[in-house]
Amino acid sequence: MNPPFGGKEGKEAQIPYEYKTGATQVLFIQNVLRSMKPGSRCGIAPDEGVLFRVDAEAFVQTKRKLLEECDVYCMVSLPGGVFSSAGAGVKTNLVFFDKGKQTERIWYYDLSDIKVGKKTPLTLKHFNEFFELLANRGESERSWTIDFATRLQTALVEAQPFSEKAAELRAEPRSFTELRVGDR
Repeated sequence: MNPPFGGKEGKEAQIPYEYKTGATQVLFIQNVLRSMKPGSRCGIAPDEGVLFRVDAEAFVQTKRKLLEECDVYCMVSLPGGVFSSAGAGVKTNLVFFDKGKQTERIWYYDLSDIKVGKKTPLTLKHFNEFFELLANRGESERSWTIDFATRLQTALVEAQPFSEKAAELRAEPRSFTELRVGDR
């Protein structure tokens, strides 16, 4: 399924949603997440703005909810213009996920370099390698896997010295305050 691209909703239509925004595609994803039962599977075709925009809280929170409540196991980056004949000229992706388990790894497949137009549409032939690799999430020039669990562990290890220093700095003002209070 695909969300409505570029639409805007007023404040009244946003009331039932957890993260308020006028962006219809973000509201659509929130609605899909709310409607899904644990164990159900979904595939959507959102525009890249929904996936990569970080300057609006509703976009960020909706993506966080998607990653925390669902296993986003596959994303396919489509070429620009794939949906232009349907009135949507924005760059899109295919996102596949299962409800009920947090995302640990996302397998990416990149078709963004393919030139599409009226006389050269995106066809099933372009997906041959994708279908060959999908079952095992194989790697190729067009595909790779992002392992969130490993990235999180690496980030925690790298942040440890900074966390320790922050703890020291937070403790210093208390000690100083305690000394001043005791000196009085």
